[in-house]
Amino acid sequence: MHIAESVCGKQGRWRLAKVALCAGALFLTGFEGAASASASRDFWNEKEFSLWPEFIQKSRARSLAEGYVDMMGDEEILSQVLMVGYAGTTPSEGLLRWIGKYGIGGIKIFGWNAENTTTLAGAIEKMQSTSMKSPHSIPALVATDQEGGWIRHVKGRTSESPGNMAIGATGSSSDAFKAGYLIGKELRVLGITMNFAPDIDLATNPSSTIIGPRAFSDDPAVVARLGNSYASGSLRAGVIPTAKHYPGHGATSRDSHGTLPVIDIDSKTFEQRELKPFSALAQAEIPAMMSGHLAFPRVTGNEDPASLSEKLITGYLRGKLRYKGLVITDDLYMVGALGSQTILETCIKALMAGNDMLLLSTAPELGGSLWNGLLDRYRSDTKFRERVKAAATTVLTVKFRYLRPLGKKGILPQPSSVEGLLPDPEATKFFNDLARRSASVIGSRKNLPFRPKGKVMIAGPFDTFISRGCKAYPNSISFNFSFHPDAEAKPSELKLFKASLTGCKAAIICVANPAGLQFAEAAYKEGLDVAIVSVLSPAHVKSASWSKATVAVYHYAAICLQAGLDVLHGDLRGQGRVPISMSGQP
Repeated sequence: MHIAESVCGKQGRWRLAKVALCAGALFLTGFEGAASASASRDFWNEKEFSLWPEFIQKSRARSLAEGYVDMMGDEEILSQVLMVGYAGTTPSEGLLRWIGKYGIGGIKIFGWNAENTTTLAGAIEKMQSTSMKSPHSIPALVATDQEGGWIRHVKGRTSESPGNMAIGATGSSSDAFKAGYLIGKELRVLGITMNFAPDIDLATNPSSTIIGPRAFSDDPAVVARLGNSYASGSLRAGVIPTAKHYPGHGATSRDSHGTLPVIDIDSKTFEQRELKPFSALAQAEIPAMMSGHLAFPRVTGNEDPASLSEKLITGYLRGKLRYKGLVITDDLYMVGALGSQTILETCIKALMAGNDMLLLSTAPELGGSLWNGLLDRYRSDTKFRERVKAAATTVLTVKFRYLRPLGKKGILPQPSSVEGLLPDPEATKFFNDLARRSASVIGSRKNLPFRPKGKVMIAGPFDTFISRGCKAYPNSISFNFSFHPDAEAKPSELKLFKASLTGCKAAIICVANPAGLQFAEAAYKEGLDVAIVSVLSPAHVKSASWSKATVAVYHYAAICLQAGLDVLHGDLRGQGRVPISMSGQP
């Protein structure tokens, strides 16, 4: 009763009957459409109900999706559960034929597709125009990873942003909302309608080079709040947000691209820590979540990755968390998912575990072994066929609910307009401001501003840091060391660096990883006054209590490096607060 009452407000119970009658009429429309389904039905010609209460919109989208699945052929249904990548900057003729013949669930835009944003917009326009000529004109979900910070698959003319941990440093839900909105706004210019963000992993292991500053915080409540705000902003821009990496990638430093991370925690810790942000966003009904290739043996009793685990997808996510949205796997060609199995076996397990879409960085070929294997299994295995049909229904529900209201023009980019619209001026202004507000002083402020007398060494792995540091400190020399390897500095570079310190009274070191900290330690041991600008995760400078002044920023973008130097030099007061546990944090 509470849903109907929230619709009626204080106008009286008579409106309950009106809402119920209207809802009934809409449901009948949906079921009548399903019953009389024909091959002539067109996704874009279905009636709009955007002015009706949300619960009616949800039911209408679901009933339409069910009707379409009932009338679709086997190949069309199977195509809807696939999200595929393509090589190069333009889709192959084979992929375009596939889209035109059967439609496709989704297209994943990777970095290799997206260096030139005008070219990318042209590719997406071509694929979506082709989808409109397919049976029923069902569009593809076009997705990418544009979290903010260093995870920015679409570069070109898009804005750089300070990233999630910078938002955690301000603690502002408004900042999270604006980040999701402005990133989404730029993606929409390119025809991208789905973002694999927000990342709601916890910074449980903040030294991880896989998650690190991609996390908002190490506090589940903070991550849930900021992740939800980011998702709301993305939806406001017309881009479907996707919470990842379920059920949590933050407690490991291992990368599931090359191995299967095993997180050895018990069920109580799992439920009270890892699951908290996902539970919150499930309750908030975020449209999509991504399952990760992570093993939790003390929770599941085996070392199956979460993406292939029926207990974690169907049991926990669908059951305990009551999540009803779309679940998509991380790329199934990653070693963490594949292991020693074939890609066909992996895809079947992922669907049977409860995922709705399979992300494949390399698209299968129609008539190839993967496609034929899935189609044969669909036609011969009743249980698998019903699972695929249920998954396709969820995919189509999302499309009807979130793509249909955009209209044809809303999903087709205009390549000729890209240069005039990107970067978005509002985004440029906001992210520059966020970079400055999120800069965080670690430890004491007593040596700020840091303006030592005598020659100053400016050292780091980024050219922008070197050039801007030398501009802020005219009486300086510089040393550029490698960003990789990240765990241990190159001995030859460290030796040259020590020799270069002759005559220097102080050093300002950019620390992005443990190797970078070794250069700062070397300068300190040579008797210099050392200041640090920490980039990416501040966990790497936890032990640097000897530093005269330490400022944390959370990305190596120019706007962030400049903010760190400005705080150090005294031109800006660091207002942010490091959002992970740090000894010495005031």
